[in-house]
Amino acid sequence: MIIGYVQTDPIFGEKEQNFLQIENLLKGKGADIIVLPELFATGYTFISKEEAVNLAEDIDGITAKFLKKIANRTNAVIVGGFIENDNHKIYNSAMLVSKTDVIGVYRKIHLYYKEKLWFSPGDKKLRIYEINNFKVGMMICFDWIFPETARSLALLGADIIAHSANLVLPFCQKAMATRCLENRVFAITSNRIGNEIRGEDNFTFTGRSQITSYNGEVLSSAPKDKTYVEFVEIELEKARDKHLNEFNNIVADRRPDYYSM
Repeated sequence: MIIGYVQTDPIFGEKEQNFLQIENLLKGKGADIIVLPELFATGYTFISKEEAVNLAEDIDGITAKFLKKIANRTNAVIVGGFIENDNHKIYNSAMLVSKTDVIGVYRKIHLYYKEKLWFSPGDKKLRIYEINNFKVGMMICFDWIFPETARSLALLGADIIAHSANLVLPFCQKAMATRCLENRVFAITSNRIGNEIRGEDNFTFTGRSQITSYNGEVLSSAPKDKTYVEFVEIELEKARDKHLNEFNNIVADRRPDYYSM
């Protein structure tokens, strides 16, 4: 199957322009699954909760409609981040979208820095979605630093982890090699580029979106400072074999009775 990412340079608060950037980057492209960055339509650096609320949407809002259009044009399922409005709470969320439906929504469970001022922490358990004979789970940005996130998705049966991100720390890309190796899963980390200076914050995003293989190999790495699209072909069966060698299986060899909590 063909998997890929789009690395973008969004303009804060300008959803339509950010949609157009992605349309142009994906013109003539196709895949089975494509991952977009965290909060790809809105930008990241909020100066108040009111500002974040004003950019929030229901799961049938304009971002969902845009992602369905992209799914139709690319013949892919799409994962992308958005601000989800639900019953007077807002979440840093990602949606999984087909040509016709929002298949699922994940709410970020590990909030980073001032996200804790704007968003409610995710309140839905991690889960896996089976689509066209592959199984995908979602996580968002800072979730990577908690190994339980990727491990939980792997134990639930994920072949692929769709990882929408707005990374500002320099560690994630190297860490994803370990996350994938220790769980024998593929991961698509879709990051953004650019600089946002708003209020007291000055964020420079690290780019270097990445597709990481089940064995820790980096199959694709984007530039740190350019918009970018790339696709690779993978063999799903490799992620379904949890053997490191004839004696070691990363699931069967676990000893949870001896792990302290």
